[in-house]
Amino acid sequence: MPEFAKQLYQERPQEIALRFEDKTMNWSDIDITLNKIANGLNKLDLGSQRRIAVFAENALETAVANLGGLIAGASVVPVNFHLTSEEVAYILEDSGASVLFVGPETMDRGLKAAEIAGIREVIGWNIEEKDQQIIHWNEWLESLPDNEPLMDLKPLPNLLYTSGTTGRPKGTDLPPTMFAAGNTIKEHLDNLKDSPNVGLGTHLVVGPMYHTGPLSGARLLAAGVTSVILGKFNAENTLRAIQEYSVGTTIMVPTHFVRLLALPDDVKKKYDISSIVSVGHTGAKCPVEVKKEMIEWWGPVFFDAYGASEVGTTCRIDSDEWLEHPGSVGKAIPPFTALILDEDGKELPPNTEGKLYFKDDTGRGVIYHNDPEKSKAAHIAPGVFTLGEIAYMDEEGYVYLTDRFSDMIVSGGVNIYPAEAEQALIEHPYVLDVACIGIPNEEMGEELKALIIVDESQNKASEKELISWCRDKISHFKCPRSVEFVNDLGRNTMGKINKRKLRAPYWQDS
Repeated sequence: MPEFAKQLYQERPQEIALRFEDKTMNWSDIDITLNKIANGLNKLDLGSQRRIAVFAENALETAVANLGGLIAGASVVPVNFHLTSEEVAYILEDSGASVLFVGPETMDRGLKAAEIAGIREVIGWNIEEKDQQIIHWNEWLESLPDNEPLMDLKPLPNLLYTSGTTGRPKGTDLPPTMFAAGNTIKEHLDNLKDSPNVGLGTHLVVGPMYHTGPLSGARLLAAGVTSVILGKFNAENTLRAIQEYSVGTTIMVPTHFVRLLALPDDVKKKYDISSIVSVGHTGAKCPVEVKKEMIEWWGPVFFDAYGASEVGTTCRIDSDEWLEHPGSVGKAIPPFTALILDEDGKELPPNTEGKLYFKDDTGRGVIYHNDPEKSKAAHIAPGVFTLGEIAYMDEEGYVYLTDRFSDMIVSGGVNIYPAEAEQALIEHPYVLDVACIGIPNEEMGEELKALIIVDESQNKASEKELISWCRDKISHFKCPRSVEFVNDLGRNTMGKINKRKLRAPYWQDS
C-alpha cells in the first residue's frame, strides 16, 4: 500500500477506515492486510492474464480481496453471488481466472465451480469447517509478509460480466472512462485520488459489490476515503447508517429510492440525512415522480449516470438540470456524442424517437472479451455503438429514454435477459412455446413475465410449477415472477416475435 495509509493512521489512529456490520478496520489494518493479499497473490501463478475472481456477498473481506487483487497487478473478476455453480464455472473458464475467493454463503457453489473450471486455489473467509479443499483466509494471511508489495507492476482493469441475449454472460474490461490507469500500481493509486467522491466524506456501499458502482467503494478506500458497507438492502438501516456515520456519498438504483420512499413518514423524519452531498443514480431509468420525491426529501444531491459496464457513463445530469428537464438521463459527456438514428442509420431531428447510438471519439466503442462477433454487432460503424435503447433528444441535447429495442429488462438495477428463462421453460414437457417480457413493477421498475403456450392435451402446468421448474435450472433473479397462459405469441413467418407489441398492453397505464 502507498505511504498515505501509514500517514492516515499516524494522523488519525482512532479513525475507522472500513466498516461492515460489527467488524471494522483502521488504516493500519488496511495497510497490513492489503500488503499481505498482494504479496500472497504475487507468490501464486496467476497465469498470463493475471486474472482472479471474487464470488462473495458484501463483507470487509470482499472489499479488501478486490482491492488487494488490484494492488497485486491482477485483473479482478467480480462474480454475481446469486449465480449457480455452472454459471460461475463458465465465467471462471471464459475469464481464465486462476484464483477464486469465496465467502461462507458461496463456498459450496464456489468449490463446485472451481472444480469444473480446473481452479486449484480457492480462498475463503468465515469458513468454520476444516475443509481440505479450501485455503482459509485467516491462516493464509497469517502466513504472508506485510512488507510493501511490488509497486511497479502494471495495473489491470476488472473484467466484468453482464448477461447476454444468448443466455451466456459477456465479459468486458472496466472501460478507460472508469479506470484510473497509470503505468504502475503506484501511479494508479495516485490517480485514484482524483476520483469524484474523494473529499466528500464517508462513502456508503448499499448495493452488491459485483456491480461497478458499489465496487467503487473499494477503489475509494485506496484514495483514503472511509467506507461503510451494508449487506442486503434495508431502507431504514440505510438511513440509520447515513446518520450514524455522517455519510457524504453513495450510489443507488431506482429500487432503493422506491423502498426508501415507502417508509412511514415518522421513520423518514427520525433520521438526519443532512450529511449527504452526492448520490449517484445508475442502473435504470428512474420514474419521474420517484425522482421528484427524492429530491424534495434529500435535496438536489442526485446525479444520473446513464451508460453501461461496457463503456462507463455516456450521459450525465445533476438534480438542478433534471428539474428543468424531468425524465431526461442527461447530455452525452466526453468522449461520447449521442445520436438518434432511424432504421437506415440516418440521424433524426430533435424530439423524434429512434434508436440511441453513441459515437466514441476515442474509437474504442464496445469490446467484449473473447467475442469479436458480439463486439461487432454492437456497432454500426467503428466507435459508433448502441446500448439497445430507443430514445429521443431535445434541441438542447438532453436524451430521454422511451423503450428498448433489445430484449433486456432492468429489474431493481439488475440486467435480466429473457432468453435464459425462455430456454429453461421451453424444456418443460408441457410447454409448446414461450416468450418472456418486462412488465411494470412499482418497486423494482420492471419484472419478468412469461407468456406461455402449453400442450393441454398432455396436462396444463400451473404457474407455480413452471416458476419452480425455472428456478431449479437458473438463478432465481433471472426467472419470471408471473406466468400468463396464452394461445398465440404472434410469431411471424420467420419465427420472430415482436416483443414490443407483446409488452404494450402492460405498459399502457404506466
